[in-house]
Amino acid sequence: MLARPNRLTRGSDYKTVVRRGSRCAGAHTVTHVLASSETTAVRFGFIVSKQVGTAVVRNTVRRRLKAVCAAALPEVRPGTDVVIRALPAAASATFPQLRDEVHRCLRRAA
Repeated sequence: MLARPNRLTRGSDYKTVVRRGSRCAGAHTVTHVLASSETTAVRFGFIVSKQVGTAVVRNTVRRRLKAVCAAALPEVRPGTDVVIRALPAAASATFPQLRDEVHRCLRRAA
């Protein structure tokens, strides 16, 4: 689970990362990464819309993405904000598929 300092919570922060960050698209997710020169904690945000599926499916996808990001936390440079938007295909994706896709995008952005 991601600790409170490692989560994006304000809508304005999400908007800034999506508009100004670099974008990496995959089959199941779109990852936006905005790096800054500050040494603040790495923060992650997740967008899982109703297009992904029912509430149960959306929460499953969100939990999987949070687990992937918690594991990738040490690899991401401090001061980086990441927003991951799940596409409808994420509902049928396995955990390793999501993990590989997110790790690829985080490495590419670094």
